[in-house]
Amino acid sequence: MSPCGRSRFLAVLALAAAALVPLSFAAPVAQAAPLLSTPLLSGGLVDLGCATSQAHFHCLGKAIKSPNGPGPMTVTNPVGLAPADIQAAYGLTGKTSGGRTVAIVDAMDAPTAEADLAVFRSKRGLAPCTTANGCFKKVNQNGATSPLPAGDYGWAEEISLDLDTVSAACPDCHILLVEANSPDTDPLMTAVDTAAATPGVVAISNSYGGAEDGTITAADAHLNHPGIAVTAASGDSGYGVSWPASSPYVTAVGGTTLTKAAGTPRGWTEKTWSGAGSGCSAIEPKPTWQHDTACAMRTVADVSADADPASGLGIYDTYNSCGTSSFCDFLIALGLAQGADGWVQVGGTSLSSPIIASVYALAGNSVTSGSYPYAHTSGLNDVTTGSNGSCGGTYLCTAGPGYDGPTGLGTPNGVTGF
Repeated sequence: MSPCGRSRFLAVLALAAAALVPLSFAAPVAQAAPLLSTPLLSGGLVDLGCATSQAHFHCLGKAIKSPNGPGPMTVTNPVGLAPADIQAAYGLTGKTSGGRTVAIVDAMDAPTAEADLAVFRSKRGLAPCTTANGCFKKVNQNGATSPLPAGDYGWAEEISLDLDTVSAACPDCHILLVEANSPDTDPLMTAVDTAAATPGVVAISNSYGGAEDGTITAADAHLNHPGIAVTAASGDSGYGVSWPASSPYVTAVGGTTLTKAAGTPRGWTEKTWSGAGSGCSAIEPKPTWQHDTACAMRTVADVSADADPASGLGIYDTYNSCGTSSFCDFLIALGLAQGADGWVQVGGTSLSSPIIASVYALAGNSVTSGSYPYAHTSGLNDVTTGSNGSCGGTYLCTAGPGYDGPTGLGTPNGVTGF
């Protein structure tokens, strides 16, 4: 080992050793984590790590941060909301899709995606969804099973979030994972076109975003697939607009904080998640089906669902840079290794987008862009409280009765709104 390499290795050991004392107390808590419906309290959030300085887009998920370092909090048992919670909160219990397919578009490869999905579904009491039984398929941006893109630890967490969310909201949905070669416009839009051309696909979820610029209107055509619901996450940085959520051809999905409320008719309450994106596009034209008056251009969002990591879904992901040992878990918590190694509680509008795509699949309607909910508002829970930033107190960043930017028309109350 070179002197430089030895110094780095010793530094890692020293940092890990320094963390052993607090981690030794944290480990029993992880072991004892209850199996269902027990979200971790948020002591901070960490991005999933799929943003790069060179790429146009980044994924829109955030995890609960470890108390021992800047990495995600990984535990050994399921945490966060369970599939039964998601289904109960949104009136989806007992509903089936008849095997319709939800497509997930992400960048890069998650080599452990199918194996991790199998663990999630088994631990959560869901039937297997595998390549062998025809429920799951992973392809590259051109629709072939090989070659796949290079693996990426951050995007693998995003992929686990997307796959597990569809499984939670629509257990009998088939899932198509389309992996773009990079998180840039052309590869991702090629992947969307591939998903739309695949027989059986009724909804396509896009849990990534980037700044609006002069190139996006030319790319909008790749999101225009009448008859297929295309959803896009509104963002995780609070008030402000990102693309593809601002495209007039998608259902832009905002975010809420979902809380159990025993004794109420619904059993749940929701308010605006402060991180949800919203606002008035500077570039995209207003769709004919959108009628709010303070924005002459496209307004984000259309609808919403749970996105707060503090009320997030527990996902299972094991693709990381250090292996499966407890020492690897220490390194992940310290931020010295990438990826995850077990159960992580995750939110962001990367959670809300696949929830809404799954609801579209359960509904089974032929839709055009994001127009359907605007004509069927009785099928939505209106979210009336909370804000995601400063906009002079207008509806563009402040929830209130009826339509508002952060939560749109509201969240699913069954499937009649979709």
